[in-house]
Amino acid sequence: MIDWDRVVELRSEIGEDGFGEVVDLFLDEVEGVVMRLGTAPNPEKFEDDLHFLKGSAWNLGFAAFGALCQDGERKAAAGRGAEIDIAAILACYGASRQEFMARLGEFCSTEGRSAAA
Repeated sequence: MIDWDRVVELRSEIGEDGFGEVVDLFLDEVEGVVMRLGTAPNPEKFEDDLHFLKGSAWNLGFAAFGALCQDGERKAAAGRGAEIDIAAILACYGASRQEFMARLGEFCSTEGRSAAA
């Protein structure tokens, strides 16, 4: 679900402080889009939203989530938005986030960072 090699690579590229900032920014921005998809989905924005989520996911190693977003983005681009399984995307994000947060302390200090950050 998580590409831990990518997590290690990113952490090494930007350092612990930078990594912590990226994690916080990722969670904040991605949570906003995920919440919108779950509560007020707008099929006209699926392609843009899923493109954003895909890039963010892959940057931080959320491989399975990124792959589902890519599939949904392609469907939206082809005018097949009704075929996108938003529930599966949201469930994958939740499971990926849980797995990621469980190991986050291995990659950066979690002081001041809550599991719901």
